Amino acid sequence: MATEVKLPRLGQGMESGTIVRWLKAEGEPVRKGEPLYELDTDKVTQEVEAEADGVLLAIAVREGEVPVGRTIAVIGKPGESFDVEAAAAPAPVALVSAPVEHAAPAASAANGDRVKASPLARRIARERGIELTGLSGTGPDGRIVAEDVERVAAGGAPPATPVAAPAPAAAAAPAVGVELVPLTSLRKTIARRMTEAWQAPAFQISMSADMTRALELRALLVERASGEGARPTISDVLTKVCAAALMRHRAVNARFAGDAVELHPTANIGIAVALPGGLVVPVIPGCERRTIAELAEARADLVGRARAGKLTQADLDGGTFTISNLGMYGVEEFVAVLNPPQAAILAVGAIEEKPVVRDGELEIVPLMHMTLTCDHRSLDGATAAEFLGTVRAFLEEPGLAL
Repeated sequence: MATEVKLPRLGQGMESGTIVRWLKAEGEPVRKGEPLYELDTDKVTQEVEAEADGVLLAIAVREGEVPVGRTIAVIGKPGESFDVEAAAAPAPVALVSAPVEHAAPAASAANGDRVKASPLARRIARERGIELTGLSGTGPDGRIVAEDVERVAAGGAPPATPVAAPAPAAAAAPAVGVELVPLTSLRKTIARRMTEAWQAPAFQISMSADMTRALELRALLVERASGEGARPTISDVLTKVCAAALMRHRAVNARFAGDAVELHPTANIGIAVALPGGLVVPVIPGCERRTIAELAEARADLVGRARAGKLTQADLDGGTFTISNLGMYGVEEFVAVLNPPQAAILAVGAIEEKPVVRDGELEIVPLMHMTLTCDHRSLDGATAAEFLGTVRAFLEEPGLAL
């Protein structure tokens, strides 16, 4: 019996995705588990694997936006009859026998009374309690886009649908030498999430840690590491001590959920990774249960796959805390923007030798500046200060984190 390929839900809150390209052509054999097509969500572009063996009998949606659960292709035996539902049709088309008929692409047909809106627009509307049915979209074919929802959320009037309006004047050409770079899906997501973050009532606290013992620990771990494994870094040591501190201060290991604050039992720490096209934050789950060597392996794997464009939605979901380290760029200190709905994010600067007065004596010690940005809806200053103080204590004496 033929198997319908439906658009999967790859993450919490995902309502639709955009098919970028198919990696198999109609009539080609397909094996379960091999890449079938590329799907773009609001967080990542990833390859989606086939869920059955057989032949790709038909592709119902060649590219474009598709709602979760819609049939996009059919896999079966050569010559097998099948029932294929075009993604944009209100009902399945009639039963078809081989040879294959091609279904109309989803992006070119209306979907009954369903409101046409982008995935980002739907998510923003849901989060801010805005009803889409009352909006007119400014996107192609009247599609509601994120800017339409954000305009209403900001108190502006919904965009009016022009009727028999005169053709707009041609847009002014950019100045000579100016290059226009269209926003990628990743860049649009970053812009949206940063806007959300700045709407949260945030505050920052800072401390500096003497990194003498942490550097000694890292050197010892590198010396004892095998030649094939990932070399532990200060970032890995920091991840471990933050995980231990999060277990002692669970109010920081939290996510803001509107009318409640979720306190999580495990430290799922996101590591900010800079890419040419933007910033991604893959997550290492259960950091409190891992050794520093194991954290180094997990970090190396995630960073490598991030730079190769091989991250999946699962790699980005479920974070409860984020670390952003710009020390390798020589940045002494900075303020990181919240990664909502997480309650806090830690910004880490470079380790620099600086003079410190101790017991009336001047010493030169390696100091690292840390700034914790917190969502005041989830955290108060005293709680945040206690957490950051514990992180500093663990860095200055790593044995305390055991």
